[in-house]
Amino acid sequence: MPRFSLSALSRSLWALVLVTLPVTSFRYLPFMGAGTTVRPLALYPLAILLPVLLIQIKRGEIKRPWPGALTILLAFLLAALAATAFGATLAPIELRGVDFYDRALRAIITLVIGLSFFIAAVWMNQSEADLKFSVRWLLLGLVFDLLWGAVQFFGLNSGHRQQLLKIQQLFSVRGLVKNKRISGFAYEPSWLAGQIATLYLPWLVAGLLMRYRVFSSAKLSVLKWLEPLLLLAALAGVLMTYSRSGLFVVGLAGVVTFALTGGETVSAFKSWFLAGFRPDEAKSRWSTIQATGSRVVLLILVVAILAGVSVFLADKGYIATFFKSEKTNLFEYAVDVYLGPRLAYATAALTGFQAHPLTGTGLGASGFWIYQNMPDWVLAGVPEISEQMAPSSNLYPNPKNLYVRLLTETGLIGFALFMVFYLALFAEALSLLRGSDASRWLAAAGIFALAAVVLMGVSQDSFAMPEMWLNLGMLAGARGFFMRQSR
Repeated sequence: MPRFSLSALSRSLWALVLVTLPVTSFRYLPFMGAGTTVRPLALYPLAILLPVLLIQIKRGEIKRPWPGALTILLAFLLAALAATAFGATLAPIELRGVDFYDRALRAIITLVIGLSFFIAAVWMNQSEADLKFSVRWLLLGLVFDLLWGAVQFFGLNSGHRQQLLKIQQLFSVRGLVKNKRISGFAYEPSWLAGQIATLYLPWLVAGLLMRYRVFSSAKLSVLKWLEPLLLLAALAGVLMTYSRSGLFVVGLAGVVTFALTGGETVSAFKSWFLAGFRPDEAKSRWSTIQATGSRVVLLILVVAILAGVSVFLADKGYIATFFKSEKTNLFEYAVDVYLGPRLAYATAALTGFQAHPLTGTGLGASGFWIYQNMPDWVLAGVPEISEQMAPSSNLYPNPKNLYVRLLTETGLIGFALFMVFYLALFAEALSLLRGSDASRWLAAAGIFALAAVVLMGVSQDSFAMPEMWLNLGMLAGARGFFMRQSR
């Protein structure tokens, strides 16, 4: 009879966490509250996994349970709790039946949830083998997400919205958006784009750049094409969400990653491409023609794909409005391209930071500063603002920007500590570029993930989003192994 193993149990639970990550707004989480939209299904296996990991730490089975990044996060947590204690003394007036302590408790819970994902990722990725195990199960979740997204895309474009809506509502607190944008298992299309950008593309792009594969087999050579195909499918998934923030994040994170880690790959590709146009006496004329033709076909294919993507996006007025707007005033332009509400929320919330720049107003308290400080330029002509400020509304506002929230709720001290956390991880990723192929693969994935997470913070402000923490935890957990290996 096989012996019970805590290690095997933890790996099974971790695999469940990774596969269920795409479901971000699970309907059956009774303890989350009716107004909560961030409801990860992965919380169920994570809640069982963490006690198992604590037992393994006590037994000494996890060798590096406390990386430097975790110390910085602990300092941030203490600063945030101190800011919340100070915020309680400000006694903000109750807003639509919600008081300060209710918002503070909810905010602390979401932060604890986020830190739990980070800690689990650190403890479950202590070696290269652990990392490959994690990425395989992570990409399996992507396959399921993209398959459901493809079903949504074809179903929405063929008149089957009602059938898809019923299926979506079986597991999500929200159905489908009114237009033909896909959301996969996520709450909305922009959340799906954010997931792909922060969770999955880092490993797929890094694998392509560093020519490192987590799916490889001498018997099944076809597996080497699996990750490039998943990369193309993931990019197609981002396009089908029509998410402007998602497209921006993917594009800029890709540029940053290529600039910092892609030099060798770009140089090798350039040499290969140019070699096809040089005559080689050792080759026959037919071989030379084939080599040149393959490069020309590749070039035509790339141009055709870029042109097709441009036409696909230009057909969506929601995206084309960025380039068609004729407004010259910044605020009028923001309203015209549907960014007015987000800019207004952030601007209003920052009044809390201006009032208490050092200590902040306390976790969850930024919403108390928004409605009373809404800028004049957004009070007319923006239906979303009018609906939220109507007396019949029961919505509690939020800044919709992580950095504004950090400044307003935790002050300069909390904001600085959180930025130090990002910078420390960035330094760790750069230090891995001098190691083995696997080390450089982790470095490239870490840089892409960190760039994507930082950029996503401009349009999201919840600490409970797993994609904000998971890949950064994997970077922090495995980094020590690769550094010792290189020494």
